[in-house]
Amino acid sequence: MRKRSLAIVIVIAVVLPTLVVQAAAAPQNFGGPPTAVIYEAPEIKTVYREQTRSIELSFRVASGYHINSNRPKQEYLKRTELRLDAPSDIAIEKITYPRGEDLSFPFAPKEKLNVYTGEFEVKVFLRPLKTTLHEQYAIHGVLKYQACDHASCYPPKQLPVSFQLNVLKIAADFRRRDPTGVPE
Repeated sequence: MRKRSLAIVIVIAVVLPTLVVQAAAAPQNFGGPPTAVIYEAPEIKTVYREQTRSIELSFRVASGYHINSNRPKQEYLKRTELRLDAPSDIAIEKITYPRGEDLSFPFAPKEKLNVYTGEFEVKVFLRPLKTTLHEQYAIHGVLKYQACDHASCYPPKQLPVSFQLNVLKIAADFRRRDPTGVPE
């Protein structure tokens, strides 16, 4: 009986560490694809105080995946939504989303879903207030989405989003014109 117990302990001591190392090295995908959506930050944009400026934020859905549009046809589907946190003296006036594409998938061939695939842009309309200082600001936020492939959907995710905004005074405030009307 002791020889058998000793043999089991030896097998466990030799095999268990190997199994643990293999499990740790295996890709973990409990929450779905880690790179289903990629964000590419725009170049630093310049905007004048008290003037609205649109900024296009570019996203790319990885091949083989789709995400629900901002206006899915079914209420129970998780819509794609951009949430931004701007400094208090920069107003986010509006966020516009592209139209989705109506597609059907093998898991519901008779039902069309409104989705984004490939590249898409979300437009953000910002307006620095009169009190906004002449400096560079960082705008942060998240894109909330739910990625799906042709067989199933994964838990909703949040993709960090940020971009830089350079705020200037209104052009007429600091430009002098010569008699010909050409700015100096």
